[in-house]
Amino acid sequence: MPPILCVVGRSGTGKTTLMEKLVPVLKGRGYRIAVVKHTHKEVEWDAPGKDSWRMARAGSDAVLLCSGSRIMTTSVVSRPPALDEVLSHLVGEFDLVLVEGFHQTMLPRIEVHRRELRQPLRSPGPGLLAVATDEPLEAGVPQFALDDAAGIVDLIVRDLRILPRKPVAEAEALIAGSIRL
Repeated sequence: MPPILCVVGRSGTGKTTLMEKLVPVLKGRGYRIAVVKHTHKEVEWDAPGKDSWRMARAGSDAVLLCSGSRIMTTSVVSRPPALDEVLSHLVGEFDLVLVEGFHQTMLPRIEVHRRELRQPLRSPGPGLLAVATDEPLEAGVPQFALDDAAGIVDLIVRDLRILPRKPVAEAEALIAGSIRL
């Protein structure tokens, strides 16, 4: 299993926005990234009326939809799954798994914090690597501006010891044989 980093915080702090900024920086450095999104809301993953939606509505315990470029799966569970159960569904080789949510885990975490919410950190303590925030805090960990994706990625790569990779363009050129080492 690749390293796992949870992006945690209270609702409305910008967890998804931060992850949207982290993913392209990581991809630009040549890493393969998987993302796990946790929500407490019931969501539909397929358009009503489509075949996969119809099979789920018919009572299938699992539906896997594949196209030329994607595989999507859904499974019925009897209770909210723990993070390790969720990760067991991940298929493929990745350098890092970014998880939004699961603030109660002891896995490495970055918390997103916003002054306007006037709330304390949701997940302080062991495993907290840093805080992305719009105000200085006494958190005992590095703090980054909410838009400092490059700085946060530097910390992630260093602290999680993700092996360095060649930039995507350079890696593709190597494969094509246009660059000699």
